[in-house]
Amino acid sequence: MYKYYGIAAFVVLLDQWTKWLVVKNMELGQRIAIWDPWFALLSHRNRGAAWGMLQGQMWIFIIVTLVVIAGIIYYFHKEAKGKPAFAISLMILLGGAIGNFIDRLFRGEVVDFFDVLIPVINYHFPIFNIADAALTISVIMLIIVMLLEERNEKKKVK
Repeated sequence: MYKYYGIAAFVVLLDQWTKWLVVKNMELGQRIAIWDPWFALLSHRNRGAAWGMLQGQMWIFIIVTLVVIAGIIYYFHKEAKGKPAFAISLMILLGGAIGNFIDRLFRGEVVDFFDVLIPVINYHFPIFNIADAALTISVIMLIIVMLLEERNEKKKVK
């Protein structure tokens, strides 16, 4: 089971490395177009939660994140044995949670840098980072895994 922790470590390292690159190589507010106007790197800081909610309430995020991290680890050891897709999903979630936690703890803010415009609906997505992407991807994976498990359980009952 412990081999899965490498996935979380990889997410944290990739997240922190990319944030370090942004902080060291870009001015705050600097934008580098990659696929203009739909995708760019934009050096941004967030003192709140997703989409800038609860700005400046760092103590809430630290407490909540510690509880979430403990919950993920507990749930991983309790429920993920013999379920590789579930274990991987939880470790990606853990890596994302730790990645942003490190920023909040040591910087007092989260470094964001992916700037995306969705042209079909002309929606400017909130600026995000690797940890945010990992959190989103892991939740989607967890939903899929749980739906598949539920479907398999129903098949066993029949």
